[in-house]
Amino acid sequence: MGQHLPFEQPVVDLKNKIAELKAFTNDQEIDLSEEIRELEERLTQLEHRVYEELEPWDRVQIARHGERPTTLDYVEALFTSFLELHGDRLYGDDAAIVGGVAKYKSQPVTVIGHQRGKDTKANLYRNFGMPHPEGYRKALRLMKQAEKFRRPIITFIDTKGAYPGQAAEERGQSEAIARNLLEMAGLEVPVICIVIGEGGSGGALGLGVGNRMYMLENATYSVISPEGAAALLWKDAGYAKEAAETMKITAPDLYELGIIDEVIPEVRGGAHTNFEVQVNEIDAVLERSLQELSSLSSDQLVHDRYEKFKQIGSYAENEEEV
Repeated sequence: MGQHLPFEQPVVDLKNKIAELKAFTNDQEIDLSEEIRELEERLTQLEHRVYEELEPWDRVQIARHGERPTTLDYVEALFTSFLELHGDRLYGDDAAIVGGVAKYKSQPVTVIGHQRGKDTKANLYRNFGMPHPEGYRKALRLMKQAEKFRRPIITFIDTKGAYPGQAAEERGQSEAIARNLLEMAGLEVPVICIVIGEGGSGGALGLGVGNRMYMLENATYSVISPEGAAALLWKDAGYAKEAAETMKITAPDLYELGIIDEVIPEVRGGAHTNFEVQVNEIDAVLERSLQELSSLSSDQLVHDRYEKFKQIGSYAENEEEV
């Protein structure tokens, strides 16, 4: 089963018990088929209870799973002829954000996304998926290039947040993210954003202004991590689980609040458990979205984006209603 999360332990234990009984049956030639059948029925019920009734903190853990597919995994599976482009033409290249030109079902597109590693070496190279300013400036360069050549833009969001270190601040981290928000709002080509893992703070927003915003079922999208919120509210990051329950950071919550347009279903246990099926789910949403947006003019695309973000939140007509 690979890495498993704490809340999955009962499922893992029962699967192991079933495997032991099957092995014992083969070795000793004893018929335990009835016991195995009963355990398999219990396993089905347990999996339903565990995976269909996930708590917010469970989804946070799935979003952070070390084997969860990354941007480059989806790029390889969904697109052809991908040519990665590097550098912001100002300072350097940032491996925490990848992007380039590709084809989606023969249609030229620009693909950009956060990229984390799956082991220690890769995470150090990718800075754990936390971009520096040059990453956001690279992303903006590719977006403006896409606009020039009339290519739709697809972004994959998966970051704990932008890198908060001194060097990043000295090179203009806040300005780089703010400029991306400004420029993305006015792009005259379709922009489709998909949160595939963690969508943390301004680091996620820097790739998140689009005509369509989707989230995988077990992804999260929030201004701050549950640990960060707990440290602020209760002065103790140990209350992260309680914070996750109150912050409304999961895909179902954000869909209900009107922040995202659609929740993309995940396979049971998370995207890492059946990558091929997960790719098919994203593929269907991408194809439909591009078809919907392709009929809009440049002005209509910008207006569509404006109306989308205008509808987020609630507003009071006068001070008495606040």
